[in-house]
Amino acid sequence: MHIHHVFCLVFFLFSPVFTDEDYYQVRACCSYKGPHFEDIEYTIISSFNKNKMMEYNSTRGNWTGFTPYSIAASRHWNGDPYDALERKFEIKLLCEDNVHYIQSLGNLSTTPTVKIKLVKQSSGGHPAMLVCSAYNFFPKQVRITWLRNKQEVITGVSYSDVMADGDLYYQMHLFLQYTPTLGETITCMVEHASLSEPKIVVWDDSLPAEAQIQIIIGLCGLIFGLIFLSSGLFYYKKKSAKQVTFCRATQTWIPVEHTPPAGATEQL
Repeated sequence: MHIHHVFCLVFFLFSPVFTDEDYYQVRACCSYKGPHFEDIEYTIISSFNKNKMMEYNSTRGNWTGFTPYSIAASRHWNGDPYDALERKFEIKLLCEDNVHYIQSLGNLSTTPTVKIKLVKQSSGGHPAMLVCSAYNFFPKQVRITWLRNKQEVITGVSYSDVMADGDLYYQMHLFLQYTPTLGETITCMVEHASLSEPKIVVWDDSLPAEAQIQIIIGLCGLIFGLIFLSSGLFYYKKKSAKQVTFCRATQTWIPVEHTPPAGATEQL
């Protein structure tokens, strides 16, 4: 991947001829490549109500039209030597004279922070979903890729736009729907101008440290509860055993003829 810096100027021309919502837009961009920004590509894109009409590319050195009117106009401008001189003047004014400014912006590059998070568990035949997030990076250009067993994943991948944080930095999120397989390795690879080599983060499907602590605390509470319950039952049985009185009755059988008459007193 070749990451380059882009410097753009955007002009809006609102036309009241049709409706208040109609507008014409011209965007001029300088793209810098190479370690010293020596390769410059200058492009001009004109659009009407977000529909691309014409494009100039300094690498090709000509205009390209996308509507019947702009196709005819591009043919005229491509044959006009003054138009070519005007484009060269714009390249020097907007691109070449701003190389030092773009280089200073390049020195402000910030390495992205990369994290992988499980968004949805796999259940009932439905795939799981992971998200790889890159935060706090500058400049804006970035590339994020999912790798499964070191092979780039193409299917089941969706991504967000590169969004500005509002403090010069950007963020981007890449989603992956997949069915977990035992022994596989899933990684997220991020390429950015601030990195000398791609940053690779491996997805660990084990429980996070916070969840492990919660489970350990719950198990400890359960064990202590069982200990207190067992101690209470033992104490109750022991106390109940002290209150039991065992009685034994002894009976002696005396023959009837040896029985003393009523009212007789036994003599010793």
